[in-house]
Amino acid sequence: MNIKSLLFGSAAALVAVSGARAADAVVVAEPEPAEYVRICDVYGAGYFYIPGTETCLRIGGYLRYDIGIGDGVLRGRQAVDHLDGDINDTYSKRARFALKTWTGQETELGTLKTYTETRFDFNNGGPGTNVNLAYAWVQLGGLRIGRDDSLSNEFTPAGNVDFDDIVPYGSSDQTNAIKYYFDAGNGFSAAVSLEEGYADSYGHDYTLDSYVPHVVLGAKYTQGWGGLAGTIAYDSVHEEWAGKVRLDVKATEQLSLFVMGGYGSDDETLEGYNYYKPWDGNWAVWGGGTYQINERTQTNLALSYDEGKNLGVAANVAYDLVPGFTVMAEVDYWNHTKDNEWGPKDDALGGLIRFQRNF
Repeated sequence: MNIKSLLFGSAAALVAVSGARAADAVVVAEPEPAEYVRICDVYGAGYFYIPGTETCLRIGGYLRYDIGIGDGVLRGRQAVDHLDGDINDTYSKRARFALKTWTGQETELGTLKTYTETRFDFNNGGPGTNVNLAYAWVQLGGLRIGRDDSLSNEFTPAGNVDFDDIVPYGSSDQTNAIKYYFDAGNGFSAAVSLEEGYADSYGHDYTLDSYVPHVVLGAKYTQGWGGLAGTIAYDSVHEEWAGKVRLDVKATEQLSLFVMGGYGSDDETLEGYNYYKPWDGNWAVWGGGTYQINERTQTNLALSYDEGKNLGVAANVAYDLVPGFTVMAEVDYWNHTKDNEWGPKDDALGGLIRFQRNF
């Protein structure tokens, strides 16, 4: 073999090897297209489609810090003396983080919606330090099932102040419920609710003890000038009833006013016996309003009085320091104006400063 033959042989071998490697070359796959989050504007701002589904999701909530001062009956979160257990006259503070979720999806049976709100409260280990699933319901069309406000509170509330129940207007906690809503589309709507009730921290137990549920009926009519709403409720445990009627009037572009009256049975027992009539005596009245001072500032007033001679006054000013961050100051006053079967004459004054970040 001479040098010329060796060169030709090497060249042939290189061509063969190169051809084999070309045949076995690795083909890089095209990247899968990324599925970006899509905005869902069907149910309002903040919703987006959960990737791979037709379900729209919104996540929100708030972080709140309250500083309260005043008499214990109005402070609500009293400071307990670590030595003797007495209630001290000092500041009370509470931090709360509330996480909310909403979902929506269109189906052949109507809109399928859910709502949850979980509250994490911290009060230096005292009363009010807990985790609470405040709301958790699912709704298909007009049918809603889960943990929610009583329909009596939902249709006929009492003002835009924090301490709106100095003279209480309804149950102070949420309840398991089965509700059905009807919307006529012309401003008129109605609802019926079958409710379980609840047991509060004061020893009052309104939870069902038979197969007969509490029943609430509600109706409201809303127009540009304001609205009219009413509820009637039956406490199946104690076989008592209560009703409320509320009138709202939009006086000007900045000022809205309301007045509400309530009446219930159970006139011979103390507060807390009738689930839907927590006020003293048979009747009670509430009133107040909201004034929008400017784009960032709002003030609210609520007045209340019942047959048991209890007077309540609450007023606040809320200011949006920046979008999403509100500072609110409130003053609350309670006066049991006369010695009677509901208790001795007494009064209390308190206040609250709140810092809240909404998102």
